Amino acid sequence: MVDDSVRLEALSALLGASIKQQKFTPLKPTRPITVDDYVISAILGYKALLGEESPNLPTPDQSSSTTDSSQNFGVKRELFVDVEDFFDSSYDCDFSNFSWWSASCMRGDEEYKRPVGWYRMALKVQDKYPDGNTWLGPNGMRHHSARGEWPVSYHGTSLEGAKGIIKSHYKAGPRAVHGRGIYSTPSLDSADEYATRFTSETTGKTYRVIMQNRINPKERFICQKKEYWLIPVPDGSSRRQEKEIVERSIRPYGILIQEVTESTCLIL
Repeated sequence: MVDDSVRLEALSALLGASIKQQKFTPLKPTRPITVDDYVISAILGYKALLGEESPNLPTPDQSSSTTDSSQNFGVKRELFVDVEDFFDSSYDCDFSNFSWWSASCMRGDEEYKRPVGWYRMALKVQDKYPDGNTWLGPNGMRHHSARGEWPVSYHGTSLEGAKGIIKSHYKAGPRAVHGRGIYSTPSLDSADEYATRFTSETTGKTYRVIMQNRINPKERFICQKKEYWLIPVPDGSSRRQEKEIVERSIRPYGILIQEVTESTCLIL
């Protein structure tokens, strides 16, 4: 089980903001960010939370800007999360005891290799979307794919990436860029090259963090290098159109965390 403070530090690393615990009460009109807000922020960038469609969210606090040289991200803004409403620890999974030979299975009728050596912090995404939970498939340690579920992809981000995945891309070679959009990969090793790292003030340990998503295969373009997938987002798309593309195309459902040790550096 990952401590709540480490969960918040991992979120801070992914979003490039200082994330703190806060429950919503009538005395605190600024509501904590939800999983839906996180998806928009992680995919479209923090500014997407500050538009006219999200008037109750906190505005940037420039006076609290700091940079921690011990971490590979800059803490720029302060946001709040209700941990119990954001994470669903009942669906957490510790993959540290899995062996490589038992890692392979199927999701969305495509090969999925479980993230051996990582701990998945599950996001509270059950019943979050109007089309139900088919995209996620049934819970449980199964090797088969369920009808209608989406395949798995990973995304490693950074401070630059936290400004919006759409504004960056996986640098898979000079001829591998296929246009503007949301890049992710079914390969955990490939995503690890872009993983965010942070040093926890709680444990003193250094961790790497990666987003785990489900991708709508009908919206996905497989790049020339097949380990890279693209959700196209046309130039000139409005913020509302971008949000609609995100909702129907890519859905983060877990955050993977792993302690950085000499052995993990050798393996990955």
